Amino acid sequence: MFLDLNFTKLLVLGVLALLIFGPDRLPGIAAQAGRALRELRRMAEGAKSELQENLGPEFSNFDMADLNPRHFVRKHFVDEITSDSVLLGAVEANGSTANSTSAEPPKQLAALSPGEWPPYDAEAT
Repeated sequence: MFLDLNFTKLLVLGVLALLIFGPDRLPGIAAQAGRALRELRRMAEGAKSELQENLGPEFSNFDMADLNPRHFVRKHFVDEITSDSVLLGAVEANGSTANSTSAEPPKQLAALSPGEWPPYDAEAT
């Protein structure tokens, strides 16, 4: 929530900038800040393209967003667990092994109803 700026906060910042720098210097400072931001974006894009170029063909599908730990975990763990193919694969695997090697029925994945707690084994934790 570092850059949680809304209209009132921007208005206060604008009034403070107007009071601090004055109406004659404020447009020049705003233009200079815009140029600095464009230059920073250009440097970041250059570094990103250079990194992807130097990684080689093994990393052709490398996504820069994967460097963010939150995005990486969501992409590789959460999305895979919640996808239907993984859940169906687990049920099919249980069903095929149960039918071929044992007499007990395959375990079904049951969803919890709202407010219901999952089973808890005090000895296992």
